[in-house]
Amino acid sequence: MKSILLYILTVFTALLLLLLLLSGITGQFSSSTDPIRDAGGETVPESIAELKQIELGGLKQSVLLRGHDRSNPVLLWLHGGPGAAQMPLAHHLDRQLEEEFVLVHWDQRGAGKSNHNGFDEETMTFDQFFSDTHELIEYLKNRFNQEKIYLLGHSWGTMLGLEYARKHPDNLHAYISISQVVDNHRAYEISYNWLKSEIETTSSQSDKNRLQELGEPPYTDHGDHVKLAGLVGDYGGNFDISMTRMARIAFRAPEYNLRDYYRWLNGANRGSGPMWDELFAHHIDYMPEIPSLEVPVWFLIGDKDKNTPRQLVEKYYEIIEVPRKELVIFDSSAHTPFLAEPQKFSREIIRIQYDIEDHD
Repeated sequence: MKSILLYILTVFTALLLLLLLLSGITGQFSSSTDPIRDAGGETVPESIAELKQIELGGLKQSVLLRGHDRSNPVLLWLHGGPGAAQMPLAHHLDRQLEEEFVLVHWDQRGAGKSNHNGFDEETMTFDQFFSDTHELIEYLKNRFNQEKIYLLGHSWGTMLGLEYARKHPDNLHAYISISQVVDNHRAYEISYNWLKSEIETTSSQSDKNRLQELGEPPYTDHGDHVKLAGLVGDYGGNFDISMTRMARIAFRAPEYNLRDYYRWLNGANRGSGPMWDELFAHHIDYMPEIPSLEVPVWFLIGDKDKNTPRQLVEKYYEIIEVPRKELVIFDSSAHTPFLAEPQKFSREIIRIQYDIEDHD
């Protein structure tokens, strides 16, 4: 949810700007994506490498499409946040996946390259995000002449992905959930109790004061949500890599220019915008709300995740009724296993594809 990246936004901004200055690319105002090349440096004939804008819900939104073979299955990644666009990390994380899929990263409305000047925050409703998702999936199906795609959601993206899998199962080979949102109020309780124990162990009086000032959950105020996320991150229950490393990866993205980095930071700072009151301020519990799906489901979760806690994902996995399901634990990860264990992450996603094909 919004907690990912938000609480470290100030540090990330400073590091990113510093690295941009040191790298000498302050004049960079163009953006593109590199061709897919073979071992000899030649462009792979059937490959696709496109950075383009598509109109979704009346707004031009940026998508990145990359793969070694445009006839491969399509995998659409729904990023977290809202606002935490994944595109500036794609060049670092996706090389293996691009060999097996046409991989699609989409900067959702108000995020990254889709955070235009004068963007209307009032359009950030769940129904609008859902409609944008459906339009994009229909576009991808038609563009690549495929009846179904793979849908992957991370954190906030799992809310979109789960609902989409419920309403449009015929469009999907599988739904792949990374750090699934299950029950936000229970997640707050788990995070709070875990933090209380961790802080007692470290004997940090300042953190004890911060937690006492925050008070016990649930939290309906957005500011309290951010404070909890900050503490969870400080104790290793949320983000998985340092902000210095994150900035070094992000600023090397050829798909982003300086204006785009500003838009990314602005969108991440905004987060859910008006959707906080519409959605996040209320109790969300998918166990009774979506107890079954008509598509295969894979749940991938970090063992140390206290943002979308492992125990809630495990409980949901046990009760949900689906044609096929699997739970994959990342032992060295918290909320972002694709950053903490990228090679294992790619292997698991590719294995899912092979598993689906074997059963079709």
